[in-house]
Amino acid sequence: MSPLNKKEEKRVFRHERLRKKISGTTERPRLCVHRSHKNLTAQVIDDMTGKVLLGMSTVGKKISATIKNGGNIDGASQFGEVFAAEAKKKGIFKVSFDRCGNLFHGRIKAFADGVRKGGLQF
Repeated sequence: MSPLNKKEEKRVFRHERLRKKISGTTERPRLCVHRSHKNLTAQVIDDMTGKVLLGMSTVGKKISATIKNGGNIDGASQFGEVFAAEAKKKGIFKVSFDRCGNLFHGRIKAFADGVRKGGLQF
């Protein structure tokens, strides 16, 4: 018997299937989004070197001061715009979007739209 519940097992299965196709390069790093019950976490990862180029969360001091709630759609879209601005400061303009097995709707879609609005391409 698995320690994960059925929804989490399905998400992990989808994530493993997606990771066979998506990988981050130096020219186009991977934008990985983790969704928890109340917050979002995003990282830009270069899989060729195995390094995290940028990582942010809605729990961080810089974000939590501007966003009231990181666990809703409005907070996710605002977080996406802030994340895109920070990525552009680091010289990252194109990424591969990795939704980590989550379905592309709700907060994940709002985050992706916010990142696109902020100027990142994927």
